[in-house]
This record gives sequence, structure tokens and C-alpha cells, in this order.
Amino acid sequence: MKKSELYRKMIEYFEVAMPVAETELNYTTPFELLVAVILSAQCTDKRVNMVTPDLFGRYPDAQKLSTAHPDEVFNYIKSVSYPNNKAKHLVGMAQKLCSDYGGEVPETLEELVTLPGVGRKTANVIQSVVWGKSAMAVDTHVFRVSHRIGLVPQRCTTPYSVEKELMKYIPDAIVPKAHHWLILHGRYVCKARNPECCNCGLTAVCKEYARLHK
Repeated sequence: MKKSELYRKMIEYFEVAMPVAETELNYTTPFELLVAVILSAQCTDKRVNMVTPDLFGRYPDAQKLSTAHPDEVFNYIKSVSYPNNKAKHLVGMAQKLCSDYGGEVPETLEELVTLPGVGRKTANVIQSVVWGKSAMAVDTHVFRVSHRIGLVPQRCTTPYSVEKELMKYIPDAIVPKAHHWLILHGRYVCKARNPECCNCGLTAVCKEYARLHK
């Protein structure tokens, strides 16, 4: 099967199976989403959603958070992974927003990655979810699912290489949705351990499924 045909079938499947696909992080402003995405690194969205209500109540914007001490922020986020580092990143991020961007979350990748705690993946999430840009954030789910299905070749061993390969074949207009298709599929069906192939509608075209059922 040609790569373009595989992508076409994948897109057709998700358009029907998952017509609405969006982040599971709870937020109301771009600033809140940025905080939540930073907290979600190597942590579940469910856990992040448990700590952000109190955190946002105390620090509703960059100005408030920029004046906090990391130890104080730590008390709100101590149940997430790597709370010490994330507390420092959050305060530094807020200070950078206030000093360089008027307290507002910037739109471009180049600007976003200047913020403490923000790498390419986080920046792409913000670009995609907040600004609706054609940006593909590659987390562990996207990385795993893309390889298993066969959307990307085995030589794509880094998140950036996977991102570039996916962007070659997924139309710009649906990249934001496709990002969530792959995340949610990896989170609930194509799990790292014990993937639920019986609940997957892509087995007919999945490279890994074909390998396991020769």
C-alpha cells in the first residue's frame, strides 16, 4: 500500500470514529492551557486536571504567577511528576511572559520556545489548540501510534523526525484534529502495553497488526 493511501484510510477512519477530537486538559485561557501543558509532561491529563483548579484560583494570570516563589507553587502541584522543576519553570515562564510579551501567550514557535519549560512539543500544542495553526505536537502516544500503524518509517527515531513525516501527508487544515486523533487513539486503544486491537478500526492497514498476525 502506498503511503498516501495509508494516510487516506487513516483520516477517513478517524473522521467517522472520532469526529470531535480535542485536548482533555481543562482550561479557559491561553495562559491556563500553557500552564497545564507544562504540567502534563510525563504526567496524565487526569492528574493535571486535579491540581489546576486550585492553582488557577491562586494564580489566574501571568502577572500573579510571576510574583510567586517556586516553593509556594510546589505546594499546589506536588502530586504531578517532577514538581520541583515544574514549579521553577512555571514561575520563570510567567516572568518571561510579563517581561517580554506583555503577560500574553505568544503565537509563534520561535517565541514560545524562549519560555522556561516550553519545548517544541509544548509550543506546537499551544499553536495548534489556541491559535488553530497547522502544528503537529509529537508526544509518546503520537510517536508510538505513528510507528505501529506504519505512518512513519523506523528511521524516524526522534519526535521531530516523526513530526516532519506526518506533516508531509496530513493536510494542513486537519493537522490540529489529527494531532488529537493520534493522542487519543494511543491513550485509549493503541496503548503502550496490551493494545486493544479488537477495538481498533485500523487493523486492516496497521503494519504492527499485520506483523503480529502473519
